[in-house]
Amino acid sequence: MGDNPGPANARLKYCLDQAQNRGFMSASRLTSAPSHPVQPSSALLHAADSVLMPSLGFIGAGRVARCLAAAWSKAGYRVAGVASRSPASAAQLAALAPHCEVYPDPQQVVDAADLIFITVPDDAIEATAGALRFSAKKAVVHCSGASEVSLLDSARKQGALIGGFHPLFLFSGAAADVERLRGASVTLEAPDTLKQGLSALVHALGCTPLEIPPGARMLYHASANYAASFILCSLRETVDVWAGFGVGEAEVLNAVWPMLEGTLKAARERGLSGALAGPVSRGDAAVVGKQLEQLKQLGGDHATLYALMTRRAVRLARERSNPPPALDAIDALLVPFLPA
Repeated sequence: MGDNPGPANARLKYCLDQAQNRGFMSASRLTSAPSHPVQPSSALLHAADSVLMPSLGFIGAGRVARCLAAAWSKAGYRVAGVASRSPASAAQLAALAPHCEVYPDPQQVVDAADLIFITVPDDAIEATAGALRFSAKKAVVHCSGASEVSLLDSARKQGALIGGFHPLFLFSGAAADVERLRGASVTLEAPDTLKQGLSALVHALGCTPLEIPPGARMLYHASANYAASFILCSLRETVDVWAGFGVGEAEVLNAVWPMLEGTLKAARERGLSGALAGPVSRGDAAVVGKQLEQLKQLGGDHATLYALMTRRAVRLARERSNPPPALDAIDALLVPFLPA
């Protein structure tokens, strides 16, 4: 009768095989499963499980960290520890993840976790990573959308895997963020040996992985603002202009919410150019000209902003299979109002 490896060895082999297949750690970092029947220790089984589902640590305990820690804890990942300049914020995060330790020293988080998330402000990422000791058994990522992964080079030089993990999502800080995050995209930048493990974490959030090449983060993050905070700026412009003829902010927003929601729905269904509405979509140059003159009389940069946005609308209109007439005339009307 052949050797029977038993359930413990089978579990160990399964964990190691899955970890290698998913690429969280390179094959050289994995301990081979025994070829003969032995009873592996609980520590070895725990080590195999930790490669498959790494323990997580957070340096920084803001909105992003609290949401991620809560979501991954619910998904079965162990959040080993958190360190923050704000003890209150660290305590809030730890309360969302059972058995998470609050550490006064960020190095203790590195020592306690397999994968460390640095979730501090951008201008503190490099200094934070540079003050820590890492080993080849560790991985560290930051959650900035704008900053390059190279800010973590001090960890890479010590043998750690490094990467970027940026959720394309506006975190409110509320508990509801954990559910609202589902369906969002998370932008990853990492070597293959780390990327597959990060992708598993993305899927555990109910999100979709998105990849960008090195060097693209600043433009990626700058342009993403147009789909997020700059929408709020556009709404603010509507509020400011309507205030000039006596309509209050609450009334303005109540009036435009259905239009905004309808615009987004139409864009999903018909694409950007197909959802375009208003005078540019009809080729109504006369209306555009009159609106520019009225906005100019308000002073400030109201007319300039309108002209810049209208130029983008003209570009969208030209993408249609049957563009409206007078687009060249509209373009010409914009010139005096655009920055030199």
